[in-house]
Amino acid sequence: MTATIPANQSVEDLLGEAFGGPVTIAHTDHLAPWTVIRCHLAEPTPGLPTSVIVKWLRDHPTGFRTDPRQVCTERAALEFLAELQFRLVPHVLASDLAAGILVLEDLAPRVPLAGLLRDGGIAPSTGRLEAFARSTGQLAAATRWHSDAYHARRAALGPFDPNESERVLGHRWNETSQHLDTLGLAMTGSARRDLASVVAELANPGPFLAFTNGDTGTNNFLVDERRDAQDGRIIDFESAGYRHALTAATWIHMPGAMWITVTDPVNNDLESHYRDELSRAVPEAADDRRFGFAMAAACAAEALQRLNRFPNLESRTPGDDSRVQMIATLEAAAGTAEHHRSIPALGGWLRATAELLRRRWKDADVDLSCYRSYTMRT
Repeated sequence: MTATIPANQSVEDLLGEAFGGPVTIAHTDHLAPWTVIRCHLAEPTPGLPTSVIVKWLRDHPTGFRTDPRQVCTERAALEFLAELQFRLVPHVLASDLAAGILVLEDLAPRVPLAGLLRDGGIAPSTGRLEAFARSTGQLAAATRWHSDAYHARRAALGPFDPNESERVLGHRWNETSQHLDTLGLAMTGSARRDLASVVAELANPGPFLAFTNGDTGTNNFLVDERRDAQDGRIIDFESAGYRHALTAATWIHMPGAMWITVTDPVNNDLESHYRDELSRAVPEAADDRRFGFAMAAACAAEALQRLNRFPNLESRTPGDDSRVQMIATLEAAAGTAEHHRSIPALGGWLRATAELLRRRWKDADVDLSCYRSYTMRT
């Protein structure tokens, strides 16, 4: 459920103040299902864009995007990146933090990469996936040394918790692990030691501390399907902050919320595109053992966070794609650990958990190799 779309007059006033003159909105397009509208400006004058994007908060307590801090975070993030002259994000044109409104540069005709993958598969979009991998690596490289500057900018807009991202496994992990123990999936001592090393790595990134948007996925990378495949932009910085850089690279190996499968990261080598860019500022990323451990750790933590949904998945109707997606996620994390020859005990436990769920959810015991790359969850 969304809040009422901001009145044109409110947006016109914000833009008028920002651009130093009257601005009139000719018409708007609601970019459903998001709380986003495109405002087309009437008789644009030199110096003014022909259209802008407006984002606002929802007002339903059970919905997403209801926390006013999200608006402050996105504004601070985009202004911080503009100060660093990082060009692969939209510019903030105006804002009303009290009203929960942001007015952003319109990046049209770019569209979400996820839509192109959904409609056309991977073949036409391989170059755009490579651009996405490079862009996320470039974002981490450009921001590595600037956490104090971001935190100061964010703090100026209101209270926030700079350590929020350190909750590596999510607040429900103890409950989830107890569920799994009762199913005969208690971790061995070696798996627990691997898990402790994963938590320590992500909670204390060291040289891998970098800025991410907090929701790195193909739906948040805009590309122009008619022009240069490399000309993409990263969007959606509501959950931005400093955290382990490789948490922004798990999409390379693992299906996000909207996918059951992704492409084969080894054959398509997306990881190398990301790693090459990251290594420009983080020399440790060039070390195979160091990078491999961090990549395996990030994927394992992501899989365990999603496993917190186990009670909900148990109650789903047989045939629900979310069960297949959970198995695919666990197997992808295990495969990443195996590929990088890292955290072997935890990787084995992840694979064993996927096998148990295949036996428990007969409807989800499918051959994932029969799915095309980027099969969407229905």
